[in-house]
Amino acid sequence: MIIQHETEKFEKGRGAQYNPKNRFLKGEYVQEHTEAIDDWEHEERKTEYIYDESRTLVNKITSPDVGMMFSANPYQGCEHGCIYCYARNSHEYWGYSAGVDFESRIVVKRNAPALLKKLFENKNWEPAVISLSGNTDCYQPIERKMRITRKLLEICLEYRNPVGVLTKNALVLRDTDILQELAKHNLVRVFSSITSLDEDLRRVLEPRTASYRSRLKVQENLSKLGIPTGIMNAPIIPGLNDNHMHDVLKAASESGAKWAGYTVVRLNGAIGPIFKDWLFKAFPDRAEKVWNLISSCHEGHVNDSRWGNRIVGDGKFAELIKTQFRLYCKRFGLNETYNPLNINDFRRIKHGQLPLF
Repeated sequence: MIIQHETEKFEKGRGAQYNPKNRFLKGEYVQEHTEAIDDWEHEERKTEYIYDESRTLVNKITSPDVGMMFSANPYQGCEHGCIYCYARNSHEYWGYSAGVDFESRIVVKRNAPALLKKLFENKNWEPAVISLSGNTDCYQPIERKMRITRKLLEICLEYRNPVGVLTKNALVLRDTDILQELAKHNLVRVFSSITSLDEDLRRVLEPRTASYRSRLKVQENLSKLGIPTGIMNAPIIPGLNDNHMHDVLKAASESGAKWAGYTVVRLNGAIGPIFKDWLFKAFPDRAEKVWNLISSCHEGHVNDSRWGNRIVGDGKFAELIKTQFRLYCKRFGLNETYNPLNINDFRRIKHGQLPLF
């Protein structure tokens, strides 16, 4: 379906509204004529799955401001289609565009469970928290069929290796049986990404994600089962959702969340032009204001690679966001305690030993 914003067309159900050129490719396909034979390019694109036999799964994180040591992503690209997603840039390494390709051409790492087992059996592996969804959502729609994330959780339980989960999808509730077992050994935390409580905003900002109400239900259900939960109120986009922070953190706390984090949006690489195109089509009445506010949080630029600053920004507006976040977390009892996940019970499975699941 297409909705009209003045002279611009906005395609519903997609985040990115076009495919920019992949910076790593010399050639590109372009539409020479808006009429006739090239019109097929604008037909609704179905999601394509590319099955890959990867050589590695777990990546060591060297950035000092990310807050994780290792990440594992069973899928590359993400059908959720969040327009601001920093992972869009990584899709270019696979030979695709960071635009519509990112949310419609999904790379599936079928051998991810085998790779994780191989890692845990390596005598050089020292137990550490592995974050699922460090790049793309491990519970995006294809997980319902592939069940790769579930298998990774089973292996973490089997070897007693701690794991963190971040998702925008309520599908995580399917795996409460494994998550409960992990929680009994202090081996897991589950975070939901909740950007706002405004469903009209979600439908254009994060078009194929679970509703905010569903994500709060995730927090409530997991918390009742004794599974530690938190939220990421991220990214904060000045002029779009910065004034939603109070309601998001309040609702999260009331739903059982114990911790919260946030980031200020940054638009590195191909994300800048993709986001700007989306912004001026989706919100033409305030696009200039939003764009300028984002720039004000990164010393006049929308892209920012400075460690520390790139996560929360700087300048007066960014400082205001930081102050509000601290105030609301204190008011709603978030981030009051923090217990590290258990790395002491890690075990390698002897040959022929039966797994727990």
